[in-house]
Amino acid sequence: MASFSLAQTAPAVAAAADLKFALPELAQAFETGSGRKLRLSYGSSGMFAQQIAQGAPFELFFSADESYVAMLQQAGRTMDGGKLYALGRIALFIPNGSPIQADNNLRDLAAAARDGRLKRLAMANPEHAPYGRAAREVLQRNGLWDLVSDKLALGENAAQAAQFATSGSAQAGLIPLTLARAPELAAKGAFVTLPESWHLPLKQRMVLIQGGGETARLFYAFVQTPAAQAILMRHGFAQP
Repeated sequence: MASFSLAQTAPAVAAAADLKFALPELAQAFETGSGRKLRLSYGSSGMFAQQIAQGAPFELFFSADESYVAMLQQAGRTMDGGKLYALGRIALFIPNGSPIQADNNLRDLAAAARDGRLKRLAMANPEHAPYGRAAREVLQRNGLWDLVSDKLALGENAAQAAQFATSGSAQAGLIPLTLARAPELAAKGAFVTLPESWHLPLKQRMVLIQGGGETARLFYAFVQTPAAQAILMRHGFAQP
């Protein structure tokens, strides 16, 4: 009887939610060049790390925080320590119709929190989403955390936070630059990129999971090529 390995099917790829627009383009370029398909799933890096640690059948993991890769490596779930594929940036997104201004010093956001214009601020949950942690650091650095902590609309991941920020349920959002500048979101509001010095570097690392097959290995190598890096940069990532 023939045995079938993971390598003979389209590998499952776990990806941080900030890759929602960039990764499909990478996957399409890879498929065009290799004829091989991938199955992409998006979510919070922390949740994926937990699932992979418990044996979820992913073959490749794109984390928005390299500490999760280190954790999985220590647990013996990865091939090695992986590779940095990008650096992430945070944007302040203001949806159309919001009474708040998009400024990169957050002064109007602070004023709006005090005068009542800000009812809800969208961001990812800092407990398991790296962009949520970075957003919290931004707010803490600017003395705003205590001011807005009771107004937070927390998404399970960065993509859900972006959905909150564009749906009208929040007057502002702290979301990944890569999502804020995507045409689908950019048409729904305005955004400014916040200084990278306001939060710890979002070092985004990918890693092959133990048992991953040939297609996953080839895609892992492809993402490191100049052509793939150019796609990531075009979507708003910074080069590692």
